[in-house]
Amino acid sequence: MKGINIIVPMAGMGKRMRPHTLTTAKPLIPIAGKPIVERLCRDIAKVCKSKINNIAFVTGEFGEAVEKNLLNIAHSLGAQGHICPQVEALGTGHAVMCAKEFLEGEVIVAFADTLFKADFELDSSSDGTIWVHKVSNPESFGVVKLDESNTITDFIEKPQTFVSDLAIIGIYHFTHGDKLRVALQYLLDNDIKEKGEYQLTNALENLKANGAKFKTGAVQEWLDCGNKNATVYTNQRVIEHNAADFKTTRNLGEGCQIIEPCYIGDDVTIVNSTVGPHVSVGNGSKITNSKITNSIIMDACQIENATFHNSMIGNHVIWDGEAAELSISDYSTNIATV
Repeated sequence: MKGINIIVPMAGMGKRMRPHTLTTAKPLIPIAGKPIVERLCRDIAKVCKSKINNIAFVTGEFGEAVEKNLLNIAHSLGAQGHICPQVEALGTGHAVMCAKEFLEGEVIVAFADTLFKADFELDSSSDGTIWVHKVSNPESFGVVKLDESNTITDFIEKPQTFVSDLAIIGIYHFTHGDKLRVALQYLLDNDIKEKGEYQLTNALENLKANGAKFKTGAVQEWLDCGNKNATVYTNQRVIEHNAADFKTTRNLGEGCQIIEPCYIGDDVTIVNSTVGPHVSVGNGSKITNSKITNSIIMDACQIENATFHNSMIGNHVIWDGEAAELSISDYSTNIATV
C-alpha cells in the first residue's frame, strides 16, 4: 500500500525538563492542550500530504497508560500505531533501528522534542529531505552544507568554524526507507560509533557516499521543547498561530478577564482574575484572584492569589500566594497540611 511511515524516537529521559518529566514523558507534555508528540505528528501530516500508514513510537519504560495514549494519537490520524521499545540509549541511529520493520517505502523520522511551522511539500523526486532552519549560532547544532544546486554535500556536527547556518531540526524524509535500514545496519554490524553512540548522521553520510541525493526543506519556524523556558515560548507561538481556533467565548466566572490569545481547556473556572496573553489552562483547573501571563497551567490545578509569568505548572497543583516565575511538578503545593 502506498503511503508513508513515521518513526518517532522519544525514549530520552527529558532531564532538562525536570521536574515535569519525573511524572510525565516529555513528548506528552501539553502545548496548548495537546501533547507535543501529537502536535508534531499532526504538523507532519499537513506537510507530507500522503496517507500515513504507520506511526512507530520508539519509547523507554513509559508504562501502559502512556503507550495507550500514543496509540490513540496514531489512530486519530488514520494510522496504525506501534510501540517499539528502546531498552538502552545507544544513539539516534540505534533508536531508529528499534523500529526497523517500518523502514520501508517512504519514511519520516521525527525526534519528539521539536515543533515547526512550514509551508513546503515533500519532494519525492530526491532520495530524501532534511528539514532545516537558519540559526544565528550554528556551532550549537548539526548543520548541512549545500552545493550550487541546493543538494547537501556535507553533514557537520557542531562546527567550531563557520561552514553553514542551516541547522538540522531533527526531522528527516526518506524516499527509500529500506536503504536507510541497510545503512544503519552496517553501523551496528561494524560497531561504528561516534562519541560512543550509533549516529543517524553517519548513516546519512554513508548513503550520500553511495550516491544518494538529499535536499533541504526549510521550515519557517523551529520551536524547541527542550527545557521549561523553550516550552513556554513554544506554547506562546502555537497559541498565536492558532489564535482564531482558541478564542474563548464561554462564561468562565465572575470577574474573569481573558487577554487573547489563550488556550482554555474544558471545565475551567476563572474568578476575579486576569489570564493572558499566551496562557494555556488545562482541563478542570480553577484560578481565583490571580494574574497569569505567558504560562502553562496543566489539568486540575487550584491557583489562588498568584501572579505567574513565564511559568510551567504541573497537573493537580494547589498554590496560594505570589510568585513571579515557577516551574513546579504534578501534585505540588505550597499550602501546609496538618
